[in-house]
Amino acid sequence: MWIYEKKLEFPVNIRSKDLKMAQCLMAQYGGPSGELSAGLQYLTQRYTMPTGATKALLTDIGTEELAHVEILATMVYQIMSNATIEEIKAAGMDKYYVLHGRGVYYTDPNGYNWTADYISSKDDPIVNLTRNLAAEEEARITYEWLINLTNEPDIIAPLTFLRQREIVHYQRFGEALMDVRDYYNCKHYF
Repeated sequence: MWIYEKKLEFPVNIRSKDLKMAQCLMAQYGGPSGELSAGLQYLTQRYTMPTGATKALLTDIGTEELAHVEILATMVYQIMSNATIEEIKAAGMDKYYVLHGRGVYYTDPNGYNWTADYISSKDDPIVNLTRNLAAEEEARITYEWLINLTNEPDIIAPLTFLRQREIVHYQRFGEALMDVRDYYNCKHYF
């Protein structure tokens, strides 16, 4: 179904050990409006789409969101991998460390684990696409806020890329919503 190319969609090479930033990045990794939630939501919603084009779009964007999960996991892992215990404790990540070490786990910055309650899928394509538009805007603003929290170019570059992709996804979902409305407004002959 997919061909997996073993490289990130955007290169990540973070040299800083900004553990507070790693913790903030977890909002987009395992948070309620993060990339995992978006990817699973879109891949689930594709079954309700009435046209091949909209099914394909949700498959494409859902898959890309999973690629964004990889980017974020890489960012968090690179920041945490060389951190000392003292740095982990100073950043307030000692509880996270006790459960996961320096590994990456689907949690948000507050320590709440990811749950399927974060995703939505209805048997109504218009409801689903409208929610997806809101989800993409929420992700865009979250990336902007994350960018505001750092001066590290190695962190800002992938975040800027991810923010731009949210804008593109928003535009594509808007087009899909128009496509679905046009489909419902046309007479269908079978």
